Amino acid sequence: MRLGILETVGLAASLVFAIPVGVFGIETLLAGQQALGAGLVVVAVLMVVLPRRLTTPTDLPGAVAERVIGTAVKDPESDDES
Repeated sequence: MRLGILETVGLAASLVFAIPVGVFGIETLLAGQQALGAGLVVVAVLMVVLPRRLTTPTDLPGAVAERVIGTAVKDPESDDES
């Protein structure tokens, strides 16, 4: 799963906000508040996972263009020399 430049920057931006939430959630768990701590850890994980899994309206033009280009341009078949 290779990431492009914009996807890498987006992931880094998500991590900038998710890591402090996750660390605070773990500290809260260790302090004895299981519900709040577990909730914060789940929120931190979702902050990173959901943008990668969900399709937003801004992603649709890129997905459509990718499909059109994929059907119009075929990859050359590799010649197997045995």
